[in-house]
Amino acid sequence: MKMTRFKTVLLSTIACTTLAGAAIAQEKPGKKQPTPAPATAPQMPPAMPPGPPKQGPKPYKEVITSKAVTDTGLFKVHKVEDKFYFEIPDSLLGRDILIVNRITKAASGARAGFYGYAGDQIGDNVIQFAKGPNNKIFIKSISFQEVSKDTSANGMYRSVLNSNLQPIVAAFDVKAYAYADSTHKTSTSSVIDFTDYISGDNDILFFEPAAKNIFKLGMYQADKSYIQNVRSFPMNVEIRTVKTYIKSGPQFPGVPPSATPATYELNSSMVLLPSAPMQARYFDGRVGYFATGYVDFDADPQGVKNISMITRWRLEPKPEDVEKYKRGELVEPKKPIVFYIDPATPKKWVPYLIQGVNDWQAAFEKAGWKNAIMAKEAPTNDPQWSLEDASHSAIVYKPSDIPNASGPHVHDPRSGEIIETHINWYHNVMSLVRNWYMIQTAAVDPKARKMRFDDELMGQLIRFVSSHEVGHTLGLRHNYGSSSTVPVEKLRDKKWVEANGHTPSIMDYARFNYVAQPEDNITEKGLFPRIGDYDMWAIQWGYRWFPDAKTAEAEDPILNKWIIDSLNANKRLWFGTESDPLDPRCQNEDLGDDAMKAGAYGIKNLQRILPNLEEWTKEPNDGYNNLTTMYRELTSQFGRYMGHAAKNIGGVMTTPKTVEQSGAVFEFVSKAKQKEAMAFLQAQLFKTPTWLVNKKYSSLTGSDPVSTIGQLQENTLNRLLNSGILNSLVRAEAQLGTEAYTVTDMLSDLKKGIWTEVATHQKIDIYRRNLQKVYVERLIALFVPQENQNPMMGGSQIKPSDITSLAKAHARTLAAEVRAAAATAPDAITKAHLQDIADRLTTALDPKK
Repeated sequence: MKMTRFKTVLLSTIACTTLAGAAIAQEKPGKKQPTPAPATAPQMPPAMPPGPPKQGPKPYKEVITSKAVTDTGLFKVHKVEDKFYFEIPDSLLGRDILIVNRITKAASGARAGFYGYAGDQIGDNVIQFAKGPNNKIFIKSISFQEVSKDTSANGMYRSVLNSNLQPIVAAFDVKAYAYADSTHKTSTSSVIDFTDYISGDNDILFFEPAAKNIFKLGMYQADKSYIQNVRSFPMNVEIRTVKTYIKSGPQFPGVPPSATPATYELNSSMVLLPSAPMQARYFDGRVGYFATGYVDFDADPQGVKNISMITRWRLEPKPEDVEKYKRGELVEPKKPIVFYIDPATPKKWVPYLIQGVNDWQAAFEKAGWKNAIMAKEAPTNDPQWSLEDASHSAIVYKPSDIPNASGPHVHDPRSGEIIETHINWYHNVMSLVRNWYMIQTAAVDPKARKMRFDDELMGQLIRFVSSHEVGHTLGLRHNYGSSSTVPVEKLRDKKWVEANGHTPSIMDYARFNYVAQPEDNITEKGLFPRIGDYDMWAIQWGYRWFPDAKTAEAEDPILNKWIIDSLNANKRLWFGTESDPLDPRCQNEDLGDDAMKAGAYGIKNLQRILPNLEEWTKEPNDGYNNLTTMYRELTSQFGRYMGHAAKNIGGVMTTPKTVEQSGAVFEFVSKAKQKEAMAFLQAQLFKTPTWLVNKKYSSLTGSDPVSTIGQLQENTLNRLLNSGILNSLVRAEAQLGTEAYTVTDMLSDLKKGIWTEVATHQKIDIYRRNLQKVYVERLIALFVPQENQNPMMGGSQIKPSDITSLAKAHARTLAAEVRAAAATAPDAITKAHLQDIADRLTTALDPKK
């Protein structure tokens, strides 16, 4: 549905102080006034001192003088000496204008993690210019959170409007009016002095409060700030300023807080939104799009409804191509999606970034569009072109050591229409993809066996990251479930995987095919991610034009049937959200439909890579930092395999469906699969993975394998012995009975694997002692409130539940077995360890003892 733009009502009059009122106001309350002497003639009141002359609009030429330098565009911007005047046409009054604020030059030393680089967005909002009484122009900040379209006598429109008066955030005196002709009867525009508003500091044009808080920006320094320029283009106005703030440093007890200046160059874009918003497309949880929304008071006649709309670019055919599109012919959209490459980008990587954008062409062709998306190098000799101009989308190259990239976008809150995007491309993202590729594929690809990749290999890695980030700017979310639709053994099938890719979506965090084994002889075509079946279909679903459906409501049944038919025909089109903590199909960095099988193959490759790391990371005249980094990457990759398996335990699979679809929405992971996952963890992790221990590497890097392995084990136990997972197991038992994998089953299986030495009376080494101590601490936390678990800060309180009872019963049994084993311990350290464990459990169960 199209969102109706709010129209707020200004008060027609404002109380003014009259001249007589001013005289009255000057009297002192309570003081008796003298009685006037009798007179034969009427007495006039005493003369008032002259006040300031009444200020009002002046003739246009007295304000916009011959000295004015005028820039004509969305509206005229006049620079008269050191003043900037905006000439606001009456036709723009009440129109929605999107404000996008960005950093163009960042303050030195003022970054906060990923944030604070040139090109970063620091705020956006929607405003309207409105005419007020007494020759005023107001700026109103516009919200679209609540909507009603019903303007009938009994409709909700007026009530919603009365409860959503848009705030006036700035007011300006009209300095002059422009008229259509010499009669000066009807003005066509109002001239306001915008200088002070630009020179000052406000939330509309500059840093939003949240951004100021992140950068710790305090008092604004007006004397150290200035306006660089203001330029007007046909659909936007660009304001460039330099702003200086006092940046507060870290505070320490007894030490006065430090305060240093932080200077930024900022760009504020004022972009006119369409008078008729794009037709919205409603969000559907079975297709992964970002969404924006509002509360609709008309959609449900007996209540309200939260409406969510996907964010997407407006693609419409040219009038002469409408019939061609209807016939199924490919047509070019009125306005294609164009990305410009930052001129600061190293030239050798530009072709790969461009290719990463252009790779999406095939997806848009599925939706009926040709030449719908493309990348170009930014103009270098055009003074009218700016990278920060919000009418341009760009891939912005950032000289940063942050190993990442991101693809945000700015959209019209009324419809979800994406207006522009600035992809953040951090220089050090190359180290990230290099590390991934070496650790995940060096066992099968010789090109990955060095620290400096060939330009072609690095270029192709850049290409895939570019495509992923562009996908976000097209509206697509991460599809963490995509890789779960691929049978693990297909990832070793050279012909199949090179034809289909190792995941159906580049929006998955699937990275590279770590399942492929050396003997499979799979090439880079079967190792790299690519735009796949899901991506093609998701773009088709989001960008297909339905000319006969005039509203979003009319599209709904068409789109619903399309999804059902498509998913029935091709399981590879399934979308799995990135925000489901219990669904084992929805994980990042995983591959295939079976985490245990995929992890086992991945571990085989890690075991092949580890002995070669010293040689593959060696560089002339360098130390062992590379070896340190890559050993850490290898152990992290191993930890991911453990996490992938662990998510099966207590897992709940969620498959969103409409009432037209059969089958369950929520399903517990089978008991057999959970026992398989537990057996995998016991064999690969809880039984000490001694293959990770390399004494030579420890001597060269100072790494501590005891700490490394201990942390991996602790991370997994933290997930398993967690109230959320245990509650999921309790719910499963309540519904499935004997078919469920229960809390008792899990605790029993853990005890068999982690406490083997207690039953066999064997010596317990340091790795296992640490593992057992972590296990006991996590177990105790299930029935003893922790001091640092504040429920107001996200912690938990112990409540009466089966979890508490089962944990206590398990602790009692374990305490008795451990104490008995301590009596026959084979060595002193084992005995001391078991006695300590028994004491901890006993104290936790009965603090009085």
